[in-house]
Amino acid sequence: MTTTNTAPAIIRRYFQLASQADKEDFFALFTDDAVVEDESTEYCAIDAIRRWRSDVPLVSYEITDVEDTPTGTVVTATISGDFPGSPFAGLRFHFDDYDDTRIRKLRIAP
Repeated sequence: MTTTNTAPAIIRRYFQLASQADKEDFFALFTDDAVVEDESTEYCAIDAIRRWRSDVPLVSYEITDVEDTPTGTVVTATISGDFPGSPFAGLRFHFDDYDDTRIRKLRIAP
């Protein structure tokens, strides 16, 4: 199993905070104009990202792969939580645009 230790710090922080109830630190990871795509729906700007997260149940993540690509970093994970089909293996988090402090574009898809 590949751990998040091979991922950039901002991505490690994303997975650390995404599984916690305190959402303000999580939202601080994103730029004001960030775009998150999840389940084929785009959430543009921080207010839309806040609405998206309010509908997402807390889950735990088991990172199974981290891959640097020409377009960013792809993290593959198994997620477990209180949702139909849990656990779900092979969910891919495409961090397409980020720097050391903020995420600008994230696509989540199997």
